[in-house]
Amino acid sequence: MIHIKEAIIVEGRYDVNKIKQLVDTVVIETGGFAIFNNKEKLALIRRIAAERGILVLTDSDGAGFVIRNYLRGAIPKEQIRHAYIPQIAGKEKRKVKGSKEGTLGVEGVPDTVILNALQQAGVECLPEESDKPRITKADFYEWGLTGLPGSNEKRKKLLKALDLPSHMTANALLEFINAVADYEQVQREIEKL
Repeated sequence: MIHIKEAIIVEGRYDVNKIKQLVDTVVIETGGFAIFNNKEKLALIRRIAAERGILVLTDSDGAGFVIRNYLRGAIPKEQIRHAYIPQIAGKEKRKVKGSKEGTLGVEGVPDTVILNALQQAGVECLPEESDKPRITKADFYEWGLTGLPGSNEKRKKLLKALDLPSHMTANALLEFINAVADYEQVQREIEKL
């Protein structure tokens, strides 16, 4: 598994699953065209892009390019890279029928194709071990953010303090925090709650 600095932006949840098996980084789903009307998600993507950069990896069909071009216009060019998968005819195993264009999406292409696309995009690989301590679910429990009475309310207060979407799950919050914040910073915010 490779460790990269940039967060990867993909279209759907099956794409997220595929990428998380290959790459250790933050992976964000646009929800397809839903990104056009989701100001909170776009704000989140912009924050992560400013902190660590993003890499757009959409399907090679027309819809993928519409999403890619939307993000290209919404993110400063120095904070965004693009990885392209080739158009490969076929259909994903889980689908009854193929896409309108008859090509495989990110979830359906072989792993080597994705890794090659990332390499060609010039992703910044990181050492496997980082000096920065990762925040874990155990930390969330210790801080009262999960698993205890009142955890949901406390987590919502933290989301508001960090100016994050109020509907983020505990797992999404954990991933975001590990992407852009450090342990001490989060601990200070929690002590203020």
